[in-house]
Amino acid sequence: MPMCGIVGYAGTRPALGIVLDGLRRLEYRGYDSAGVAIVDGAELVACKRAGKLTNLEKAVADLAAGGADLAAGAVDRAGGGDRAGGGDRAGGGLATGTTGIGHTRWATHGGPTDRNAHPHRSADGRVAVIHNGIIENFAALQAELEAAGVELASETDSECAAHLLAAELAALEEGAPDQAIAVSGVPSSGAALAEAMRRVCRRLAGAFTLLAVDTAAPGVVVGARRDSPLVVGRGEGENYLASDVAAFIAHTREAVELGQDQVVTITADRIQVTDFAGNPTTGREYHVDWDASAAEKGGYDYFMLKEIAEQPRAVADTLRGRFTEAGGIALDEVRLTGQDLRNVDKIFIVACGTAYHSGLVAKYAIEHWTRIPCEVELASEFRYRDPVLDRSTLVVAISQSGETMDTLMALRHAREQKARVLAICNTNGSTIPRESDAVLYTHAGPEIAVASTKAFLTQLVACYLVGLHLAQVRGVKFADEVAAVVAQLEAMPGKVAAVLETMEPVRALGRELAAARSVLFVGRHVGYPVALEGALKLKELAYMHAEGFAAGELKHGPIALIEEGTPVVCVVPSPAGRGVLHDKLGSNLQEVRARGARTIVIAEEGDDAVVPYADHLVRVPATPTLLAPLLTAVPLQVLACEIAVARGHDVDQPRNLAKSVTVE
Repeated sequence: MPMCGIVGYAGTRPALGIVLDGLRRLEYRGYDSAGVAIVDGAELVACKRAGKLTNLEKAVADLAAGGADLAAGAVDRAGGGDRAGGGDRAGGGLATGTTGIGHTRWATHGGPTDRNAHPHRSADGRVAVIHNGIIENFAALQAELEAAGVELASETDSECAAHLLAAELAALEEGAPDQAIAVSGVPSSGAALAEAMRRVCRRLAGAFTLLAVDTAAPGVVVGARRDSPLVVGRGEGENYLASDVAAFIAHTREAVELGQDQVVTITADRIQVTDFAGNPTTGREYHVDWDASAAEKGGYDYFMLKEIAEQPRAVADTLRGRFTEAGGIALDEVRLTGQDLRNVDKIFIVACGTAYHSGLVAKYAIEHWTRIPCEVELASEFRYRDPVLDRSTLVVAISQSGETMDTLMALRHAREQKARVLAICNTNGSTIPRESDAVLYTHAGPEIAVASTKAFLTQLVACYLVGLHLAQVRGVKFADEVAAVVAQLEAMPGKVAAVLETMEPVRALGRELAAARSVLFVGRHVGYPVALEGALKLKELAYMHAEGFAAGELKHGPIALIEEGTPVVCVVPSPAGRGVLHDKLGSNLQEVRARGARTIVIAEEGDDAVVPYADHLVRVPATPTLLAPLLTAVPLQVLACEIAVARGHDVDQPRNLAKSVTVE
């Protein structure tokens, strides 16, 4: 289940524009609703709206102009603990406050309505909270709050956190507020908010990131995380909190990676981190190696189009610096010895969605190069079937974000069984790499479009590198053999670029197929996972029925789906590398064509045997069989994107989806 984008700012500049800009960069994480809460002195103004961020931006503009519909319950103002429904200062408070939080939501508990949008306020209006994740024990907490006379205003689990924070603040103020909550350099009111947050977090079950502001603590934002992303941006005279560095990359590239079960307090000039028990701790400082321009559309109509075009560079960046002078392959972080890798007798690859398809391709390469048995599992199913793991098992966890909850929980299950874990990830400082024994970062740069494109290709490259590294460490392949494959890999950016230069006929075909009822995809060997990925892209973007099949399985049932005019996309293997498979796929082409299918054939240059069976022929450069998915996947990305655009869909933000999947 995809989850939400969150932003927090404490500084000296007006917070509203900074928070809204951060939400624009995070809207790929969820776009069912959006909201902000701004603290201006002792006043807190909240505004939220269902739907995409543009609805919130319009509401904010109306509020500033004095035209907002305050009766809708989506805008309110409170100061000094007195809840209010609006007033003359509401727009001014939004415009001038220098502390704020913002949220863009993918709905879990409660539908995408104004009242379920974040931020949520405590009953006294003093505290505003935003939340990413799911609070699993919310029902018990909700019952407790209702028994205490609290009237809940939404259907969400998140609102409970706001009321619990207010209760803990009241308890602290009634007791001894100077004890156990004083933090050097942070106003005592802010220290109280941090302590209240710690107390609330100790009561919560599930995965969550929480951000809170308090009218009694102007200038302070407090955040907390458990199994859900939260990163700090360190600025000059201002600091940031966000679920992704993209939110503040226009302002700073200096970040602080937070650990598990930590609470952070930011002011304009300080960052304070503790664990949930209140013990001081620190985060890991790091520099983000891309800038704000990488997260902009750069003249393209959609981020997806830009990211498809970036694939040659992304593949090159994943390969850059991987090859040592001694002919070895370098990973990014390795806490495993060569002997640990030589002891591996079984490999599991765990991943979800597109990453799972990259793992299916990797199985062919890893088994071929290392001769180690390799299984590929959906991360959401892995731990529930009680897999047999031990210290000789290597689990490869693939996740673009490094926060995919299903994959993270599979990783933790593997660690509990003493298995070794190697992560393939695109996001520095994320949870999955931190909890792994070795890491290979894809260095693809930000991927904003919900449907993965360059993530898929760079994950493939990373998987190839892992397979070659294992083969070399185990002595199955010699340095010259590895160097030969490396040379083939280094030629791939140019070949991907060549494919992209020939995509205009594919775009025209996409416009023709926009009215199709269903599209089928077939392939053999490494073409089968590519067929699965092509079908997934079409389902994600165009909301069409699409299925991927192993071509040999057609005659065992799926061929019944073929009727006159049914588009069938066939990923044809090279006749040079896998001649027998090529011939078999040719037979499959004839089978579906005889039943009226409209065949769209992806084949390498020079393969003329498929010409008689292709209604539409898409050529890709000749490439070794195992590496071919780096090329054959690209036309399927372009085809799905073009069909979706022709059908009038937003390809960057498909319905019901969001980028990061941070709960099970």
